[in-house]
Amino acid sequence: MPRSKNSVASKARRKRVLDQAKGFYGKRKNVYTVAKNVLEKGLQYRYVGRKLKKREYRALWITRINAAVREEGMTYSEFINKLKVKGIDLDRKILADLAMNEPESFKKIVDSVK
Repeated sequence: MPRSKNSVASKARRKRVLDQAKGFYGKRKNVYTVAKNVLEKGLQYRYVGRKLKKREYRALWITRINAAVREEGMTYSEFINKLKVKGIDLDRKILADLAMNEPESFKKIVDSVK
């Protein structure tokens, strides 16, 4: 009995990789082995990038909160500590948004923890 090579599945697998590599430059878009390697690397970068994005946004929020709190005569670490002691559960994203877009509301929060 002859060996079954299943070319349909092989071609589908290669086509899937080449479709994902659409838009790449040079051999990266149309040579399977090159496209596969570049695509794997790209997917790794994409995964890592999702983690880095969270880290960068948190750093941005902390910077914004720190800048707004220093105008009120307090440091970031003091402010966060006093929020926790008072039991105010606002995350950094919300605090940074208030500091940027609604300074009056943020000032009231700062005054409530002083």
